[in-house]
Amino acid sequence: MKTDKSDCEPNLSLEPRAGVVIIGAGFAGLEVARELGKAGVETTIIDRRNHHLFQPLLYQVATAALSAPDIAEPIRRILRRYRSVKVLLGDVDQIDTAARKVRLITGESVAYGRLVLASGAGQSYFGHDNWELWAPGLKTIDDARHIRSQVLLKFEQAERASDPKERHRLLSFAIIGGGPTGVELAGAIAELSRYTLARDFRVIDPAATTITLIEAGPRLLSAFDESLSAYAKERLESLGVLVRTGETVKDIGPCKIQVGDREEPVGLVVWAAGVAASPLARQLGDTDRVGRIVVDDTLAVTGHDDIFALGDAAAFIREDGTSLPGLAQVAKQQGTHLGRGLAARILSGEPLKPFHYESRGNTAIVGRHAAVFENGGFKVKGWLAWLAWAVIHIYLLVGFQHRFLVSMQWLWRYLTYDRGARLIGSQDEVRDVGTTLHRKS
Repeated sequence: MKTDKSDCEPNLSLEPRAGVVIIGAGFAGLEVARELGKAGVETTIIDRRNHHLFQPLLYQVATAALSAPDIAEPIRRILRRYRSVKVLLGDVDQIDTAARKVRLITGESVAYGRLVLASGAGQSYFGHDNWELWAPGLKTIDDARHIRSQVLLKFEQAERASDPKERHRLLSFAIIGGGPTGVELAGAIAELSRYTLARDFRVIDPAATTITLIEAGPRLLSAFDESLSAYAKERLESLGVLVRTGETVKDIGPCKIQVGDREEPVGLVVWAAGVAASPLARQLGDTDRVGRIVVDDTLAVTGHDDIFALGDAAAFIREDGTSLPGLAQVAKQQGTHLGRGLAARILSGEPLKPFHYESRGNTAIVGRHAAVFENGGFKVKGWLAWLAWAVIHIYLLVGFQHRFLVSMQWLWRYLTYDRGARLIGSQDEVRDVGTTLHRKS
C-alpha cells in the first residue's frame, strides 16, 4: 500500500492558551522563564536548539580546552521543575503582532498574550557576507567545533606539507577583531601551539605558528581603560601574538587575507569583529545600527505594551545616552527583572517597574593566569584578575556538575598545560587534509 509522505509527518497543534511566549533560551530568556515558572504563570519558551549555551566559554571549546557538553545544558532539564513552562524546539521566522502569534519556519504558529524577544545576536560581516565561508565566527557549538577542527587540521596538513612556503601559510592564523572574543582566542591559540602541541609533531615546530590579531580601531579592548588595553597587548605579544591595530581588512579568501593594500597568505581566519541582533527585532519597529530594537525603561518595545525585548536583541538607552553592552550579566539581570515584573503584573495587576542595571565589572582573559578586570574606577590585571574571571564564569555556568567539571579541568590545565578535547570533527574534514595537499602538489 502506497503511503503519502504527509501521512507520516506529525500534525502538531501549537495553539496553547495565550500566555507568555519567550523567543530564545539564552541568559535572558531562561531567567524570564524561571521567574514565571516559580509564579506558576503559563509560559512557552521557543528556541531553535535544545540546549542553553554558555557563550563566554565558547572560545575554550574552539581551542580544545573544554568539550561542548561542559558549557551546554538541555533546556528541558533546566526548566523541568517548572510545570507551567512549556519548551518548544522550533525556529521562529515571523512575529504577527496583529494576530498576536509567532510563526515557525514549519508553518506552525503559537499564540501569545505577552511576548518576550530574547533571540540574541549573530555575526556581522559589515556587508561582506561572502567572507563567512572563509572566516567563521564563534556563536554556536557547531562554530566552536568547526574552528577547533580547522585549527588542528592546519597542524596536521603542515606536518605533511613538503613545501616550506605552504607549511608557513598553513601555520599562519589571523583573528579579526580586538574585543574580548578576539583577545581570548588569540591567547588560547598561542598557548595551544606553543605549549600543548609543542612536543606532538616531528616535522613541524608548532611554537613557530604565526598568530595575528587585527583590530581596525586604535587599540584592543576598547571598552576597557587604556592601561588595561595596553596590558592585554603586552601579554599577547609575550605569547608571540602579532597585534596589529588601526588596520582594516579589505578582503578574505580561502588562502589569503588582504589588510590595507597588502595580501598575506593565511591558513585560517577567525572572525570576531562584529555582531548583529536577530533579524526578528526588525519586525517590531526601527532598530539601531546593529539591529537591536529600542525598549523603554520597563524593557517594553516602543509601540507594543505587551512585547518586551532583552539582551542582545534590545537597545536599552541609559541616561547618559549610551546603550547597555551585550554581556551575559546584562541579559541575566534583565531576565530576572522582567520575569518577576511580569509575574506580579499578571497575577496581581502591579505595574512594571523600571529596570536598573548594576554592573559587576567587565573582564577578559589574555592568556595563562593573566586577565583584565574593570568595575568603574576599580581596575585589576594579571593573576588576580584571572582568578576573578574564573570565579565569575564558574558562577554563571548552569548546573553544579558543569561548575565542578570545568573547575577540575581548568586546574589540570593550569598544572600541566594539557588540553584533552583535541578532537577533529567529521571524516570529511579529515579527508580534506590529503585532498588539499594533493591539489597543492
